[in-house]
Amino acid sequence: MTTDAIELPDHPASGDAPPQVDNLDALESEAIHIFREVAGEFDRPVILFSGGKDSTVLVHLALKAFWPAPVPFPLLHVDTGHNFGEVIDFRDELVARHDLRLVVASVQDYIDDGRLQERPDGTRNPLQTTPLLDGISENRFDAVFGGGRRDEERARAKERIFSLRNAFGQWDPRRQRPELWNLYNGRHRPGEHVRVFPLSNWTELDIWRYIQREKIELPQIYFAHRREVFQRDGMWLTSGPWGGPRDGEEPVEKTVRYRTVGDGSCTGAVESEAYTVDDVIAEVAASRLTERGATRADDRMSEAAMEDRKREGYF
Repeated sequence: MTTDAIELPDHPASGDAPPQVDNLDALESEAIHIFREVAGEFDRPVILFSGGKDSTVLVHLALKAFWPAPVPFPLLHVDTGHNFGEVIDFRDELVARHDLRLVVASVQDYIDDGRLQERPDGTRNPLQTTPLLDGISENRFDAVFGGGRRDEERARAKERIFSLRNAFGQWDPRRQRPELWNLYNGRHRPGEHVRVFPLSNWTELDIWRYIQREKIELPQIYFAHRREVFQRDGMWLTSGPWGGPRDGEEPVEKTVRYRTVGDGSCTGAVESEAYTVDDVIAEVAASRLTERGATRADDRMSEAAMEDRKREGYF
């Protein structure tokens, strides 16, 4: 065959810009690839679900990854008993709407039977580790999806997308595996499991832009509303079954919203007029603090608070 018979592809002129790939499309594609990779590599995956924005985006991505088939694994919620009522209602509604299976590990059950004791400060976030690890072990989950992102906190920035945990559920940064060319190593010994973070490369702003694009519903606690709050350690907390206000903490009514949700005793609100997703995107774009740095007291216990808890088995 002569070269005259070969049709060469057209090439853009040297001055033409290469085609642009939408950032959200690229992030979505990566996350869906990770979900499918785990479904092919592992026997009993589970999605850790709190009802918050990140875990809700995870469920949305899982639904897309396996549509029209159902999501092939359940959700696991570690319920501290100090969750916001709006979030628990949203959790139950979402599970029912998509016909998902929910496994609940209850901190309150562990307190009631003496396996755990209440902390003097009333916060239950540090008490989640034992119910989480027991829930993983009892259900023989070998891959656990979480909504952690690298932009949230320095310990999470160290973690790979596939994060190996030993037989005690502990994380060792020295056992991190390279992840080149989107190749993920899910090998693990009996008793070990892998934590998987499909949103690792997303930012808080990416999450909100994706929520906007996909029209994902969230608990109304994420948007501005009137609420009675009191100030403690520079944060606006709300009263609830976790206690407060204490002496000298005067309740006031303010227009606030929550950037993240968790144990009510250590999750603060921010003053905000962001009533819509568009408003929240504008607010987040102008912020210089991550949601955890701004509103989570449990991350302020020490410089290495999150890393210490991750070493013990926390997410």
